[in-house]
Formats: sequence, C-alpha cells, structure tokens
Amino acid sequence: MSEPARHSGLEAYGQPGRARSAADGPPPGRRAVRVARRAAAALGAALALLAATPQAGALPATGARPSAESGVTAEYPVVMTIESVEQPVATPNGTVTIKGHVTNGGKSVLKTAHAAARKPWAGKPLTTRSELAAVTARTGPVGADGIELDSPQFALNELGPGQSQAYTLGIAVSDLQLSGEGLYELAVDVWGSTADNQRDRPLGIARTFLPYDDPAVNEAQPSKVTTLWPLVHAPVLAAQTASDNDQSIPVLRDDSLTAEFSPGGRLYELVDTGAKLPGLTWVVDPDLLDTAFAMTKAYRVQKPGTQGQSAKDDNVVQGGGQAAATAWLDKLRAAVAKPGSQVVALPYADPDIASIAHNGADLPGVDAALGKAATAGRLTVEGRLSVDTRADVAWPYQGYLDQQVAGLTQRTGSGLVLVNGASLPESDGLKYTPTAPRPIGNGQTGVVADSTVSELFEADLSTPQAQTEAVQRFLAETYVISRQEPQNPRGLLVMPPRELTANNAKALATALLTAQAGKWVEPVKLDVLAAGAPDPKANSAVPAATDYPAQARASELSSLELTDTIRIQSELDKLMRILTLPQRVRGPFSAAMVRSMSTEWRSQPPAGSTYRDGVSTYLGELTKAVKVPKKTVITFAGDTGVLQVSVRNDLTQTVTNLELVLTPSQPNRLKVGAPEPIVLPAAQSVTLRFAAEAHNNGPVSMTAQLRTTGPDPQPYGEPVTFTVEVTSVTNGVLYVFGGGLVLLLLAGLRFYRQRKRRAPAEDGDEPLGDRPLTEGPAGDTTGGAAQPDERPAADGGGGPGGEGPAQTPRGRTADGRDRATGDEKVGP
Repeated sequence: MSEPARHSGLEAYGQPGRARSAADGPPPGRRAVRVARRAAAALGAALALLAATPQAGALPATGARPSAESGVTAEYPVVMTIESVEQPVATPNGTVTIKGHVTNGGKSVLKTAHAAARKPWAGKPLTTRSELAAVTARTGPVGADGIELDSPQFALNELGPGQSQAYTLGIAVSDLQLSGEGLYELAVDVWGSTADNQRDRPLGIARTFLPYDDPAVNEAQPSKVTTLWPLVHAPVLAAQTASDNDQSIPVLRDDSLTAEFSPGGRLYELVDTGAKLPGLTWVVDPDLLDTAFAMTKAYRVQKPGTQGQSAKDDNVVQGGGQAAATAWLDKLRAAVAKPGSQVVALPYADPDIASIAHNGADLPGVDAALGKAATAGRLTVEGRLSVDTRADVAWPYQGYLDQQVAGLTQRTGSGLVLVNGASLPESDGLKYTPTAPRPIGNGQTGVVADSTVSELFEADLSTPQAQTEAVQRFLAETYVISRQEPQNPRGLLVMPPRELTANNAKALATALLTAQAGKWVEPVKLDVLAAGAPDPKANSAVPAATDYPAQARASELSSLELTDTIRIQSELDKLMRILTLPQRVRGPFSAAMVRSMSTEWRSQPPAGSTYRDGVSTYLGELTKAVKVPKKTVITFAGDTGVLQVSVRNDLTQTVTNLELVLTPSQPNRLKVGAPEPIVLPAAQSVTLRFAAEAHNNGPVSMTAQLRTTGPDPQPYGEPVTFTVEVTSVTNGVLYVFGGGLVLLLLAGLRFYRQRKRRAPAEDGDEPLGDRPLTEGPAGDTTGGAAQPDERPAADGGGGPGGEGPAQTPRGRTADGRDRATGDEKVGP
C-alpha cells in the first residue's frame, strides 16, 4: 500500500473508502522506521510517566464520558476532544499547539496507542462554506481528513474502558505543508490497537479548522461585522410598592438580579466581557435598567406565593442587592460610552411582538401600548445610561419573521427589523454570502443575521471543547466569507440568543477579537451595517405566516393570555378615573402590563403565568377597595323615608368622579331617589341617604351599583343586591275611608291626653317613615343598630344629604393624618 494510504488510515489515492487491513502492512523498506517509531512512542510513554503526565484513569477536565452521541463504535472506540487551539490562526514559521483529551469509550483496553495531527489532504484549502459543513458532518476517520504526521506524536498509556488521558501536540506550521493562504481542516487522531483487536488502526478522530494567514499576500477587504450584545432579563419589578418612613419603596418578585449583577453572574460577565470589544451594538431592555436603578436604593422582595397581594410587612422581605446593582450600572455606563459603540433600546420590557402579531394584533389598545413602550424605552435608556439610543429597531423572537410580524412592526413605527437568516434563506444558485441589509417592503429594512454563524453561540458552550469548536468554526466561516469576493466586502450580522450566557459571550468575544486580529473582520455598529447597499440578488421576500417555524409558535402567548393582559389596561383606565392621585398607580401598572407580555417569558412560561396572574389579582384588589359593603335585608317602615347605603374606600388616596345608583327590581312598589355623587377621602366609609317612596308592603330586591361620572360613565366594581322589607304602608281604598275615621278619633284622643298630661314634645321626634333605616344581621328586618362600616362620615359623607356624628376615618391617626403607606390599599 502507498505511503498516503498508510498514514490516512482508510483511503488510498484513487481508492475512496478502501479500508487499510493488517495484511497490507507497511511498505518494503519502511519496517525499520515503523519499529523505531513504536520504540520512540514506548520511550515517550515511560518518560511521560516519570514526568507526572496525566495518568490513565484521570477524567477529562470537562468530565466527559463516551456516549451514543460521541460516535463511538467497535471499530472506532476512542473519543477525541480538542479543548484549546493556541495560535488559532496559523502564520508562516509559527507553531500551533492543540490540547485535549483521549477517552476510551469502548469495552476493551486501548494498547500501544498515540495521538498525532494530520496534515491537510494535498495541502489544499477549503474554499466554500459547503465544504466546511461537510467536514463538520463527518464522524469516523476518512482519508479526506489528511495524512498523519510522523512527528510530533503523543504516546498514550494503556487505557481501560472509560479511562481518559490528556494530550498536547505542538505542531510546526511548516510541517503541515499548507499550499498557501487559506482555511484548512486540522484533524487529530489516535492510532493504535485494542486488546480484542490487535490490528494497528485509527481508533478515533477530532477535527477543527485552521486559518492560515500570510500578511504578505493578503489583499482581501475585511467583512463588516455587527454583533448584537443583548442585556435582558425576565421582568422582576412588581406593580406593588411598600412603605418606609412615608416613602414609596419598590417591590421585586424575587432577588435573582443580585446574583446576576455580582461578579460571576451572567449580567455582570456580559458587561465585563462586552467592555473589552470594540464597535459593539448593545441591545438593552429598559425595564432591566429601571430595576437595577430601583435596587440601588431600599427595596423589598415578595415572599413566595404572595404575588397578587398588597405589600405588607408580613409578605415582603428587605432586598440586599444595592451594592451589586450600583456597581453594575456604573460598569455598564462606562462600557456603552466607548467610542464606536451603539445602544439600541428595545421597547420597554421587550414585549413579544411575534406573539402579539399572531394572537392579538386586533385587540383594542395594542398599537397604543406598543407605541408607549417604544417611547418609554428610549427615554429610560437615555436617562439611565446618559447616551443617545436608537429605538426604532424591532427584534422578534429569535429573529423569525413572517408577514404578520412584519406588518405589526411597521404599524408600531419600527424602521429596522433584526431577522434570522433562516426566515430569508438564499437560493442554491447564489454562490456567495450576501450582505445583511435588504429591503423587506413598507419602507422597512431587514438586517439579516447569518444563521450558521449565529447558531454557534446558541448551543451549550460550558465546556472548553464546545468553546473551542465554536471559536474555530466562527473563524472558518468568516474567513471563507471574506475570501468569496475579496474586493467586495460583506456586511454580516451576528445575532446571539437574547439570554446570552457568560460562557457563550466569552467564546463569542474570543472569536471576534481573533478574527479582528487576523484583519478579515472589521467591527461596525448597527447603523453602519444597516446603511450599506443591499445586494439585489439576496432574498428579501418576507415569508407567509404558514412558513413560520412551528417550534417558535408553540411557545407563544395565547390569544386568551394576551386578551386578559390587554384587559388590564381597560380596568386600569377605569380605576384612574376615580383617583385624585392617579400617577401613583398608572406608572407601575402600565409598566407591569407590558412586562406581562415580555419576550423573556418564552424561556420560563410558568413564571410568566404567575407574574400575569399577580398583576391581574392585585389590580382587582385595588379596584375592589372602593366598594359597597355587602348587605342582606333592611327594613323600610312607612310610605316615605330614607334608605341609607354605605360606601367604603380602602385606598390611601381620595376617590372622586363616582356616584352610587340604587335600582329597585319593582319600581312601581318602591321608588328611589336620584344617584348620589361621592367624594370619599382615603381610608374612610361614608353613608349616603336616598329618599324613597313605598306603595306596597313586602320585600323588594334592590341593587346598589357604583358608577363613574363624566363622559361615557361605566359601572365600577361588582353590584351589591339586598332586600328592602317594606312595612306599615296603608293598602286599598276601603282602608282609606275606614281608616280615616279611626285616625280622627285617635288624633282627638292623643290631643286630649297630651293636654291632660301637659307633657312637652321631645326634641328631634320625627315621623316613623323619616327615621334612619339601617341594616341588621342577616335576616334581621327590625332596622337594628348601624354597622361600623356604615356610620356617616364627619364631613357629611362626601355628598348631598350626608349627615351624622363625627368619626375617625379608618386608616387615619387620631389627629386625622393619613397613615404612612407605599401601597395603594389599606386594611385586610
């Protein structure tokens, strides 16, 4: 067999797929060389043991174990890893050092084995991205992986099943015999035998890519690359506030951001890593900045299970992230202020525009809510970071686009849309990578991310092996793109996932800095990339909704969830109409409504549901704090009189623009006066008096309903239905004639007795029908004593006809001052 076939292990020239067998043996005249090489390998193994080289049985640093996914077979039982490539870009007269682990994934002992690099097949570079994909798709060793180098080799100990050993190979670039500047495959394999198969053969392989850059001949123009650097987090600020020394204190649903803002935390590491990169485009959720700012001062954290309750001392605890949040904000301000950087402000709380476009685009108020979120986002980012921002950028979930999503972004004023390349795939006839910006209709520009490059940083890069693989593949892809049309530089968008991890961010930063050092990549901010001339051959046809990825649609907010969330705004508007200090409620709830639709809930749906339920429950609690207390039966004695009904305000501010309407079920039997307007101070109850006229005895069902006043009055709160028991009403014509005589006689008798007794009339005596009628316990029709919540207020009850003894309102001190609270509700 020829020399190339012996070193490649599987394929000879002109014989693709032909396996090397033990019968082939080494060619004549080379046996001595082979024996010497094995002796050297054995000597190297002995020296390695003396030098405390990692021993057989030591696990890889990554803790990796062979698995079905590793490609282990009986023929190829070794799992190879490449965990670092020092000098990842080869240069003339340089050295490339590869480190990794060899793991025996088979069932037999690995014997007389060594690791060595392969020089590229025929020294030819890879010139197309499809060739890169083909190399990545390979599993077992093949001849196309190149020819094994005789030196250097790393002798391995005998490895039992599951045992692992580290290796290091320092390879002179000249030994790789590269044909010139370009991108090459660099493979490392293990050659040896096993106890159950003594044949000397390749046992496993690992592959990476190696750019070879010769500055003397490099004339290619660098690709202009924009990298998005997202700073987002699932919403944490709640709609509630707590109180401390008469000041309003923000409340968080949990304290997870304290760890995130501290060294080692995801958000800390993103800022720390991003600060070292030039020309970065920071994509920031303004709600995260507001939360960080709130945490720089005193704040409270809800106890588990209390999301919908008013913030009280028994259901919140003090937060402890002030120092971490302050330091993080300072670090971020310094990072985004670097020359060449850009800040893109997402709409406030990053609402899920894809979910809304598919399941709630026609809901009333959606466009207004998204418009306000965009404006609030810009103002928040500019205010918190003291930088100019761009706020007309839409970033749908994972960048997936269809006609519905594009239509919603256009309606809400987004001139620039960040798009996943998978949504606008290129035709097979296009032999190069087109530039990123392209028109997508309606005056919008889509900036299309390269999906292959972006997806490298979506995987789990928590191991050195995964990080090295991603970095070298990034270098390979961008290198080939820059050489496709050397004098026509590309414009590329790198779109990592929204919740970019610290490990993935570090790998991406390493890849960017290495490519920039190689001068085939030039970092630019988003504005520069978007202003580039679009490629007329690039795909700019926005796909139909039927082509939207099913896995992305499966995680969307449903129509019901969006309807319930948008309904929060209408309920909030109704509450705003009656408050005298609406700003204390409008801001927190408007923000909480948008947070309820955040894109970040995609990765944690249960937490999103809990947050939405908490906002809705708390708004309902505030709304119900102004109410008519429940009634059962009250007694109305006589033809005419007064019905008294109480209204309670458990909020910490005065309410107005309300009236109480009483509606009898049988107005022909019991007629009630006009609605009574209400101005009710904080933490007070007031009793309203309604003139009434009865025509028949017996029970009459009565409904008490609060209603807003002014234009377009609306019912407020739940109606309260009770029974009015009418008694002592004269009935029938016959009773009138007979009764008239009796009344005359009684009147004369009464007059006679009064004069006889010479007793003065009591002050305040009034006809039976004019007595205040109060509600007794359930079933009590005797007009018992007034309940505590129905006593008239000291100021006359906030409406005409209100009168009664003075009282200290609920929620006030004896001197009449409002009791200190940051929440909008008092009482249980």
